[in-house]
Amino acid sequence: MTSPRVFHNFINGEWVESKSGRMSENRNPADTRQVLGVFQKSDAEDVKTAIDSAKEAYKHWRLVPAPKRAEILFRVAEMLVKRKEDFASQMTQEMGKIMKETRGDVQEAIDMTYYMAGEGRRQFGQTTPSELPNKFMMSIRQPMGVCVLITPWNFPMAIPSWKLMPALVCGNTVVFKPATDTPLSACNLVKVCQEAGIPKGVINLVTGSGSELGDPLIRSEDVKLVSFTGSTAVGKTVSEGCAPDFTHTHLEMGGKNAIMVMDDAKIDLAVEGSLWGGFGTTGQRCTATSRVIVHKKVLKEFIEKFVERAKALKVGNGLNPDVEMGPQISESQLKTVMEYVKIGKEYDGAKLLCGGNQLTAGDYQYGHFHEPTIFGDVDPKMRIAQEEIFGPVVSVIPCDSLEQAIEICNGTIYGLSASIYTQDVNKAFTAMRDVYTGIFYVNASTIGAEVHLPFGGTNHTGNGHREAGTAALDVFSEWKAIYVDFSGKLQKAQIDDFVE
Repeated sequence: MTSPRVFHNFINGEWVESKSGRMSENRNPADTRQVLGVFQKSDAEDVKTAIDSAKEAYKHWRLVPAPKRAEILFRVAEMLVKRKEDFASQMTQEMGKIMKETRGDVQEAIDMTYYMAGEGRRQFGQTTPSELPNKFMMSIRQPMGVCVLITPWNFPMAIPSWKLMPALVCGNTVVFKPATDTPLSACNLVKVCQEAGIPKGVINLVTGSGSELGDPLIRSEDVKLVSFTGSTAVGKTVSEGCAPDFTHTHLEMGGKNAIMVMDDAKIDLAVEGSLWGGFGTTGQRCTATSRVIVHKKVLKEFIEKFVERAKALKVGNGLNPDVEMGPQISESQLKTVMEYVKIGKEYDGAKLLCGGNQLTAGDYQYGHFHEPTIFGDVDPKMRIAQEEIFGPVVSVIPCDSLEQAIEICNGTIYGLSASIYTQDVNKAFTAMRDVYTGIFYVNASTIGAEVHLPFGGTNHTGNGHREAGTAALDVFSEWKAIYVDFSGKLQKAQIDDFVE
């Protein structure tokens, strides 16, 4: 047996040990016998060192012309392309989802990096006429300073890229705290950035638990923005922690997303979309389809086909090309799923249509596996239809009309993603207008966002900001209005009248 590889924090351009000297193992959730590496358990002193490094580097990085910053990002994207297969394989071992999906995760990081490289020459402002003569007016974007990036484990390279790349191209420096369960993918991404030539101190990586690092990260007076993706409960804590110093916060949090299947829908297509949305990434997506609202006229046909397809899904190690669904990320997440299955059966009184069990036989005993699970006879107010489960559990809810489907769809505290399956353009546009979410699909699942449109949600899903697309620039920069008076005399806007 060889000793597992030891990974370090990345601070001021160097890979360094944590001040505490403590470390933790990173194990494969599909086979917990496999240790992927040993990572630093950082503390408040490490965080302070990283923030100090980012603060110092900001003095220079903000003055590097944006097109030059973008050229470095372009090199990052080119390097990610070459290492895509290797990084995808490591990601599957680290967090469990199948290789097709981890390739997509790395590809999304590639797409975002190329996109933001282009924004190095497109951080456009506005010019506008003045109400006074001999006066010029414009607006420009300006960087904010040190940004803290706190990312989840389910998209361990894609979501960091959504934050890191726009932050860098706008001229900010960052302290990046990845999820405890997926530090390897974070190290891979930062290593590429280092090799592409990003100057020391511009990117700083600290690994460790959120409970220990959270306060020093979000309460530092030197931090200008905290960008967080995770649960709504933790997001509330982040928001409260940032409030005393008015630190900017960008929050992407929970979801309870729904597909609406109308009576005129192509049922086979709707089943495939519900299967992909509900069990892709083992249901561990903020955009996962955890509710399917089905018109009663097609309910029986839909359920029969949906259950049949779910039962046929092959669960296992994501490195196996035949596997369609991997494990839960951790034992604790598996227990959460099992608890919600129990709630669905015993507390809510829903009908278990398939699944509902942990998988423990054979090689399953070494991982955190659970069956694809579907509940029927679900009332919209049941806990399994209201609370985010973050696992392979889907509730099927009957409806009588489009209007009722929309009411059910909107009837949660969240508002991230939703979808409708219909062949009626009028129904599609009505749903597009009336469903209150940040993302909406027609005849497609609730997952599958692309990097050039805004990503985010309403209500308890987010705090109004958006990731991806040009909307991300608004998160990581601030507007400055500039007035240039070349009249040679004092002019008073709103007071002086122009007289020819």
